[in-house]
Amino acid sequence: MMIKIEWANSTFAKTNVMTSFNQIDFNAQKALIRVDFNVPVDEFGRVTDDSRIKAALPTITAVLKKNGAVILMSHFGRPKGGVNLKYSLKPIAEHLSELLTIPVQFAADCIGQEAIAKCRNLKSREILLLENLRFYPEEEGGDESFAEKLSMLGDIYVNDAFGTAHRAHASTSIIAKYFRPERRVFGLLMGSEVESLERALISGQSPKLAIVGGAKVSSKIDVIEHLLGVVDEIIIGGGMAYTFSKSQGGEIGKSMVEEDKLETAQSLLKKAVSKGVKIHLPIDSVNSTVFSDIEPASTTEMSHVPTNQMGLDIGPESIAKFVKIIKDSKTIIWNGPMGVFEFGFYQNGTLSIAQAIAKATREGAFSLIGGGDSVAAINQFGLEDKVSYVSTGGGAMLEYLEGKKLPGIAAMED
Repeated sequence: MMIKIEWANSTFAKTNVMTSFNQIDFNAQKALIRVDFNVPVDEFGRVTDDSRIKAALPTITAVLKKNGAVILMSHFGRPKGGVNLKYSLKPIAEHLSELLTIPVQFAADCIGQEAIAKCRNLKSREILLLENLRFYPEEEGGDESFAEKLSMLGDIYVNDAFGTAHRAHASTSIIAKYFRPERRVFGLLMGSEVESLERALISGQSPKLAIVGGAKVSSKIDVIEHLLGVVDEIIIGGGMAYTFSKSQGGEIGKSMVEEDKLETAQSLLKKAVSKGVKIHLPIDSVNSTVFSDIEPASTTEMSHVPTNQMGLDIGPESIAKFVKIIKDSKTIIWNGPMGVFEFGFYQNGTLSIAQAIAKATREGAFSLIGGGDSVAAINQFGLEDKVSYVSTGGGAMLEYLEGKKLPGIAAMED
């Protein structure tokens, strides 16, 4: 059966039935919304980065506008399956209340009599946040009984937590079975995430480019393997580039290298050739004698890093080459920095790539940024509003790029 699903601003043909958020009548209904409020806090419990909370606001406010009641559930930190007030969501409820400028009620448990009573008494246009799901080991264990108890708290299940979509936890995948297909739906954030990934990987225009950086080849093997069947070109940067360089006989000094992945790197390069995909490696390297934010000791060819130095960023020739490739691309996926951008002396490669992606986006390309470091970089450089989409799910996006079926998404299929 083919149907059309309307998400945020687009329409996709899907083979599986998923109800559109915009089709749900939330009037006088209690929406049980799985959000990702696992945000960083300081020693006093104050939120230091509320971007994940803000990302959930469109879904929350949309339900309220439709005269629905909102029941929020989330995990927070790693309390190891027991009550630990250090990981209580109560301060998050207070922060959310400030963002929305309306009261947010709080239940000191996510199941049990208090939670049941507060959910039962919740009126339309009111909000309730449940206590940390991970106070129960059954959450991470994907326990069906726990999921069923959670399901009894709401009339409609809304999954808006893309950041946990790769986990088969009780509240992210198991719970969906307790709601009829027309009573379970992606939230606006989750819909936008899936829409953007589908566009980048499937329906986007060519030439398609993937920029893959980061420290280790081992963490990106499956990503590169899958992308070889999706994109036209791949740029490799970051620490992993030195493993590729050494696999081709390069001298990389004290640079990061995975000796046990040299053959893997060679194999990936050969597969790329067989599939007609161009893999671009850095030409030059900006080097230091120590892993610290001090002035570079040298800029050399990537394959000739001095024995007493380590590469911490790509050099100007690499930047020029990569910027041109980005300029000529119509679809761009970026996962992983080009160097140690946290150090001012070694951020030029990552900054230049970010600026080039922003410019390409301005000229009509579709750009998707994902992965913790890439998102941190694009935010640090103030370019998050200059690209098409910034993903909120690091691990989830990585597994999606690997071609895996995410449990939180699969559970919503009929």
